[in-house]
Amino acid sequence: MPLTIEIITPSRKVFSSTADDVVLPTQSGQINILPSHIPLTTIIVPGEVVIVNGTSVETLVVDKGYARVQGDVISILTEAAIDTDDIDLAAVEAAEERAATALARVQANEDFDPAEIEKMEQILRFAAVQKLIKRPRH
Repeated sequence: MPLTIEIITPSRKVFSSTADDVVLPTQSGQINILPSHIPLTTIIVPGEVVIVNGTSVETLVVDKGYARVQGDVISILTEAAIDTDDIDLAAVEAAEERAATALARVQANEDFDPAEIEKMEQILRFAAVQKLIKRPRH
């Protein structure tokens, strides 16, 4: 019986499909989920989720979040997610530059909002992961 995987962000369901094998980036390193895996809840770190279905391999970049494996269902709740094929490095670098500028401006203000700093740091973190995954590997 195949796995069912869904990746959900605060704004929408990014991905939903079946899979034979899923690799997740966790605090302890990458873990491989196969059908009939034991129940599991784990913290997801920014990185690459690899979804294998037969001979097809799909990869998505995720930000921090949580994953739950219950039966043959994998649910990933994450701050952000994008298919690696949809990553536009120029747009990522522009967003990274805007976030870095905004973060510096907010941190210079004595009355800064911690939530605003967290949001800028999240943008920078997700941009860095996208760049690492999308760049050619040697």
